[in-house]
Amino acid sequence: MDSSTTTRMRTPRAAGMAGVVFAVLLTAAIVLMRIAIPSGSPADAPVDEGDRWAVRTALEIVPFAGIFFLWFMGALRAHAGEREDRFVATVFLGSGFVFTATLFVAAAAAGTVLGEATPPSGFGRPFAYTVLTTYAMRMAAVFVFTTSTIGRRLGVFPRPLSAFGFACGLALLVVAPGVPWSELVFPFWVLAVSLHVLRTSLNRPA
Repeated sequence: MDSSTTTRMRTPRAAGMAGVVFAVLLTAAIVLMRIAIPSGSPADAPVDEGDRWAVRTALEIVPFAGIFFLWFMGALRAHAGEREDRFVATVFLGSGFVFTATLFVAAAAAGTVLGEATPPSGFGRPFAYTVLTTYAMRMAAVFVFTTSTIGRRLGVFPRPLSAFGFACGLALLVVAPGVPWSELVFPFWVLAVSLHVLRTSLNRPA
C-alpha cells in the first residue's frame, strides 16, 4: 500500500479525533465561562474570587480548542480531496477561520474581567458575549451549513446527519444571540460529525 492510500485512510480518523477533542474543550470552556460570568448579571459586577479559577481555566482551554478545530478543518478538507466544490470550499475555509479568530477575540475580551479595577469598567463582559454569540456563532452556523452541504454532495454524510446539520446551523444563526447556552449546539454538532467519521473509518476494510 502506497503512502497516498495510507494518508487517505488515516485522514478521516484524524478529523474524527480532532473534532472530538475540540468539542470537549469548547464545551468545557463555554460551561466554565457561563458559570463564572453569567450573561444576565450586571455588566459592572466583579467576578467572585471563587470563580476566577474558572475564567483562567477557560482562557487556557480556548487556544487548544482553536488548534484542534483547525486540525479538524484540515483533515475534513483533505478527506474531500479534489472532489470538493471550490465555491463551497472557499466559504467553508473562510467561515472556519473567522470563527476561530472571533473565538479568540471573545476569550481575550472575557479575560479582561480578571484585570478590571474596582469598580469594574463593565466593558469586557458584554463585549465578550456579543462577539461569541452574535459573530462567532453565526460564523459557526455558516461552517455547519457548508460542511453539511459538502458531506451530502460527496455522499460521506447520511441524510439524517445532513438534516441535523442544517437544523443546528439554523439554530446558531437565529437563536444563539438571544438564548443563553445555545452556543453549545456547535460543539455538539462537531461531536456528532466526528463520531460518525470515526465509526465509518473504523468499519472501513483495510
